[in-house]
Amino acid sequence: MFDPSSPSSPGWHLSLYPEALEGSGYFRATIQPDRTYVARGEAADPERAAAEAGRRARARLRRYCTANRLNRLGTLTYAGAGCHEPTVLREDLGEFFRNLRAGLGGKPLPYVWVPEWHKSGHGLHAHFALGKYVPRRLIEQAWGHGFVHITLINNLPHGSGVVEEARRAAGYVSKYVAKTFADADARVLGLHRYDVAQGFQPERVRLWAKSSSGVLEQASQHLQARPVTVWNSDDEEIWGGPPAIWAQWSGK
Repeated sequence: MFDPSSPSSPGWHLSLYPEALEGSGYFRATIQPDRTYVARGEAADPERAAAEAGRRARARLRRYCTANRLNRLGTLTYAGAGCHEPTVLREDLGEFFRNLRAGLGGKPLPYVWVPEWHKSGHGLHAHFALGKYVPRRLIEQAWGHGFVHITLINNLPHGSGVVEEARRAAGYVSKYVAKTFADADARVLGLHRYDVAQGFQPERVRLWAKSSSGVLEQASQHLQARPVTVWNSDDEEIWGGPPAIWAQWSGK
């Protein structure tokens, strides 16, 4: 019996993230190509594999930031000689966010953080994003290792809302993640490239249709709005993957 909800069913499949106002999909043919397993680090084209992994990571970050309306960007820097141990940075960040939650009343708090190496040799610092106003004094007390900076994303066209602010914030933090895919020296094996608060991942709704326009129409009906941006692989002169689509919707 044909089951359109099954990922193996031929046709157009789209993953819609209503809270993030975003969806991406692909066409699955009846006959699938042979996809032989390739061990990590042994891809035929490592650069392309790294670029694709980076794209997926940026997409996850963008959806997380948008779904949780993370529109405030901050930086945590060490005083003195700085921090040169990635594990120590992660321990300090864990303590920082625990302190921050406690200072805000103890309720779960969505956030994302990304480490970065100083170009000056000062070691590591961290960029983070939040979705609510937090007094600078509280951030400084929660960190306690040096200096802090926090700002609301506001350099957007007139009329832009918190969704666009969060997408812009995601763009900033994801560029640091992208560095770890492009530069092997920026990655510490065994450690996450970034981290987010658990329990705030955006919901995914699976949609299916016989055509790309059909699955986009379903998504638009679900969100009760038309997409403001649509990308289709058919419009690309060079495209090596299966037919694909991607769309974003506006929001406040």
